[in-house]
Amino acid sequence: MYELHHEHHLQAPDSFKTAEEIEQEKSIARYLDDPECLVFVAKKNEKIVGFITGHFCELVSTVSKPIQMGSIDELYVAPEYRKQRIAQQLYSTLEQRFQEYGVKEVFVEVWHFNQSASQFYTNSGFGHHIHWLRKVIR
Repeated sequence: MYELHHEHHLQAPDSFKTAEEIEQEKSIARYLDDPECLVFVAKKNEKIVGFITGHFCELVSTVSKPIQMGSIDELYVAPEYRKQRIAQQLYSTLEQRFQEYGVKEVFVEVWHFNQSASQFYTNSGFGHHIHWLRKVIR
């Protein structure tokens, strides 16, 4: 998890806290202790080389019908293990578990700078739903 947050901070230091700051505030225990959260890891020779975290939720808004949703919160594969379909295997495992629990749709947030993640999710069948736009006021 540290490496994931470190990569984000390097890509957009004005938007992301350092991995050290996040590590102090956020713990994998919050996923492991919450029955609505899921964590799957990928291992090679007993070494964790990737992980995915997600949770169950219900989309409720004033304009749309409620729907059982699954959220992908974090997906990371160590650089030396990328391009081996590990991310796809992790995502497939999470999606299968979501289906078993009645989830109808899955959502994920991807930062604009993370084009490889955007491409991965597009290739996995995700499409645009809501566009969030951002403007810095000086």
